[in-house]
Amino acid sequence: MEQEVWSSFTHDPRDRRFTGIRASDQDRLLVEQVLAEAYADGRLDREEYDERSRQVAGVRVLGDVNPLLGDLVAVRPPSGSLVHASRRDLELLAERHWRAKRREAVMSAGAASLVTTAIWFVTSWGGGSFDPYFFWPAFVIVFSLLNVVRTVATRDDIVDAEVRRLERKRDKEQRKPGWWW
Repeated sequence: MEQEVWSSFTHDPRDRRFTGIRASDQDRLLVEQVLAEAYADGRLDREEYDERSRQVAGVRVLGDVNPLLGDLVAVRPPSGSLVHASRRDLELLAERHWRAKRREAVMSAGAASLVTTAIWFVTSWGGGSFDPYFFWPAFVIVFSLLNVVRTVATRDDIVDAEVRRLERKRDKEQRKPGWWW
């Protein structure tokens, strides 16, 4: 239902390209319906419902819809489909992808550093006493941290590449089967 709300507008109000486009009567009616449903579900109290309903009459452009519905309707598209995903949805998914890559780099660095340091520590015990030798795990730690730094420093590149990938996937999903034959 929630994804259907965004696709029911003349243009997706969450997409920055359409925030300046004039809203239609149908768009305002849709906002009223969502507010009424949220009130009926108990997600809005009477006061907040009345306030937002008064604001609907003042909706001139699609960008005015976001403050009224942003906390009532899901922002992200369904996980399996990108057909109705706006540019903003794709950016949010790409940001989540970057966070996962960053987390993966940090966890890998931590695990590799911990394991190699543990091996070094265990092998430093000889003859019943601790006799440390060259701290070779430093190489693993440095290279692992370099990967973390690279992942953090190239955030914009990673996000942009993921947005492009998601756009290609969305475009492929939107194509009608056999449209080019």
